[in-house]
Amino acid sequence: MSIRINNFMGKFGWNMRKYFPNLSSSAYLKLQFLTRSREQKKYCDYFLNAAETPKPNVVNIETVNRCNSTCAFCTANIHAEKRPLRRIDEDLYRSIIDQLADWGYEGHLTLYGNNEPLLDPRIVEFHKYAREKLPKSFIFMSTNGLILTREKVDEIKPFVDQIIINNYCEDMKLHKNIQEIYDYVKAHEEDYRDVEILIQMRYLKEVLTNRAGSAPNKQATEHVIKETCLLPFTDMWIMPNGKLGLCCCDNFEVTDYADLTTVPLKEAWQAPALQELRRKLAEGRQNIPFCKHCDFIDAGFRMQMVHAILSGDQDAANRIGGEEKTKSSRK
Repeated sequence: MSIRINNFMGKFGWNMRKYFPNLSSSAYLKLQFLTRSREQKKYCDYFLNAAETPKPNVVNIETVNRCNSTCAFCTANIHAEKRPLRRIDEDLYRSIIDQLADWGYEGHLTLYGNNEPLLDPRIVEFHKYAREKLPKSFIFMSTNGLILTREKVDEIKPFVDQIIINNYCEDMKLHKNIQEIYDYVKAHEEDYRDVEILIQMRYLKEVLTNRAGSAPNKQATEHVIKETCLLPFTDMWIMPNGKLGLCCCDNFEVTDYADLTTVPLKEAWQAPALQELRRKLAEGRQNIPFCKHCDFIDAGFRMQMVHAILSGDQDAANRIGGEEKTKSSRK
């Protein structure tokens, strides 16, 4: 493994996202819905017809609900944040990890949600505990990198398979600290052979999806989305208050399918209310008020996992890296 830089569709894609943001977002989403819907629906049917409810493919635990960036598309940015500050209780966190271990969980784990994980001073210790208890899980950290240092990379790397650095900017250049990390790792690749470091070049003011109406720069319209969505089938979404939410598009923490301070993790994932939502969602987002105007679609590694699972290769699904859309690296 090594460090590399990904810039979706290169300079052309960057300029499209910068100068034609709404057109870029609309064209991308239309393409993804057109090409992904059939396999997504197939996975939903597989999930609902399984003899036993399949485990999640990704467990997301947001340990603190704060960010330090100004991304225009996210309500967690420092100008738009409205959530009461919360940090996950340490005993609850360890209980969640212990329950995953007892469940035999070997899928993906990320201690990240709509936040910046490095704002939690416990984050390295939390990753260490997760690695000890879940040695076969693919653990990845996703950070905006604003306060990331090489020393912090060295602290976290023994406990993760992948570090994703989202370099949000307006000039398609690496931030100084991220450039320093890149240069150092390239010069000392042998020291980082056990971790993949992926730097994603991201436009700070990009228009993405409306995220169920929560995106500050793209509000939901009256258009009803009739395709299904993978997230409630693939992802377990755990908020700092201990609630099991619906998905990452719940930026305001309004969905609640279980309180993990009182309900066992496995029972929460298999809860009748959540299963009923999945059954309705498999037939289209129009059946779920929270989802019906949401245009989010995951065309990244979740689709790769779904394809592997439907092909009968769960082990391969468990080892697929996170988040990037394409493999386009800069040397």
